[in-house]
Amino acid sequence: MIPAPSTPTRVWSSYVAIGDSFTEGMSDPDPEKDDSWIGWADRLAESLHDLAELEHLPFSYANLAVRGRLLDDVVGSQLDRALQMAPDLVSMVGGGNDLLRPGVDTNALMERLEAAVVRLRQNGSDVLLATPVDPQEAGLLKPLRGRHAVHAANIFTIAQRHGCYVLNLWGMPALRDWRLWAGDRIHLTTEGHRRVALAALAALGHATDEEDWRTPLPVGDATTRRQELRAHAAWAREHLAPWVQRRMKGQSSGDHLDPKRPELSPMRPFVDGP
Repeated sequence: MIPAPSTPTRVWSSYVAIGDSFTEGMSDPDPEKDDSWIGWADRLAESLHDLAELEHLPFSYANLAVRGRLLDDVVGSQLDRALQMAPDLVSMVGGGNDLLRPGVDTNALMERLEAAVVRLRQNGSDVLLATPVDPQEAGLLKPLRGRHAVHAANIFTIAQRHGCYVLNLWGMPALRDWRLWAGDRIHLTTEGHRRVALAALAALGHATDEEDWRTPLPVGDATTRRQELRAHAAWAREHLAPWVQRRMKGQSSGDHLDPKRPELSPMRPFVDGP
């Protein structure tokens, strides 16, 4: 793990999350709000709030992430908005949707991401970056493992140059278990988001029960080859086909959507569903 850029137990008073659907928190439903998500960033913010409260500090949080966004959106309008808020901490996780595109240039992604980090650091914000998840067990996405590995290496390089924290999702073997992923195989379940939030808190230098979030789920029932093929076919029909159709039309799942927490505001406790 890359050493923290400041003291390993720093407490922040303001946190802004920018990114795509991963940071928006999709597939981690908020039981108190219809058609809304919690997600790892919100869960991390809740922990940061608790730490600030122990130090008798105020805490505020904004989440500007929107599903379907490419890196240019994240380091463009979202970054500009985050800079205006001048938070103590910014998590910036982007590029995942770009990596799905055939002609992606990982060097160009690195350059844009590094330029964004420089702006944040010059603005006085600490920065939390995140690597991609290792798609070794991801079926149709397995051929993309090489470009994901390059992007992960670039993330660590940027962090080392500019003193960023890194959420190392590549180094979480538990996330290779499909039971921590929703039916679309792109977004984490509530349990997956909970684990990632704890991993992020640990990456920021705070103590966690690492066995709780690192330990893989118990071995489940084995599936037959026929069951796997049926599951693949159902996924392609229900999730892959609509995604391809949107791509052909130049549309995004996040078109016309606004951020769920557009302004820095105090936290409230989350109530997990049953």
